[in-house]
Amino acid sequence: MDTILGPLYKAVSWIIVQFHSFYSLIFDKNSGWAWGLSIVSLVVLIRICLIPLFVKQIKATRNMQVLQPKMKAIQERYKSDKQRQSEEMMKLYKESGTNPLSSCLPILAQSPFFISLYQVLNHIAQGRVVGVIDKPLLESAREAHIFGAPLSVKFMDSASKVEALGATLTDVRVVTVIMIVLMSASQFYTQRQLMTKNVDLTVKTPFMQQQKMLMYVFPIMFAVFGINFPVGVLVYWLTTNVWTMGQQMFVIRRNPTPGSLAFKQRQERLRAKGKLKEDPEE
Repeated sequence: MDTILGPLYKAVSWIIVQFHSFYSLIFDKNSGWAWGLSIVSLVVLIRICLIPLFVKQIKATRNMQVLQPKMKAIQERYKSDKQRQSEEMMKLYKESGTNPLSSCLPILAQSPFFISLYQVLNHIAQGRVVGVIDKPLLESAREAHIFGAPLSVKFMDSASKVEALGATLTDVRVVTVIMIVLMSASQFYTQRQLMTKNVDLTVKTPFMQQQKMLMYVFPIMFAVFGINFPVGVLVYWLTTNVWTMGQQMFVIRRNPTPGSLAFKQRQERLRAKGKLKEDPEE
């Protein structure tokens, strides 16, 4: 893993160090503020770069919603011929210009950075230099605490390991639990917002059931895996969840799916401002 992602470790650590140099002009260089804000800034930078992929994701998701009735019809028509069913599905995707994998692009593109940040923080926790983080920076990062919890420790770490970094196990577990709860809550709200406001409720499809299931599955996954993430990674993941939530709120408000609750609310706002020229049903 280190050999394959080695260049990415250097890139991620270099970006963090550059942000850390900037924030060190404002805060103590060994503080959690300097290192924590560096991680937050890394997230913001990555998410800005991923905006084109996010636009593709939105278009793909909306196209999938529109195609659901046709997909359901194909499944019913060729339910005894799986090969023909697959061929017709691919034909439908091609004709509509839809790629089902496009909805996963932002997550897939972000994964290498997430893994690299995890490994960088893991190296810091083990007292090992990584990327462009040399010995002085390593010691500085190990001293950095966020609300009493070192950036490199995890919920499951032993008391002796935590104490060696100048913290208590209670502080670490309180901070990690709060962050995991916030991560799960933000993910749940984001998915619920998508289900309740940006889906055409007049069409009942398997896609809606899948999205409803994900609304509960993702928060549980965050809770389960979160206890094995270093605090710095929790900062990264919480920041990206909040970014996703805000980004989705903006898109739903400005460009909702036709037939959805958000679409009707937007029509009402436009009508109230005298900007709606066509009939709301059109």
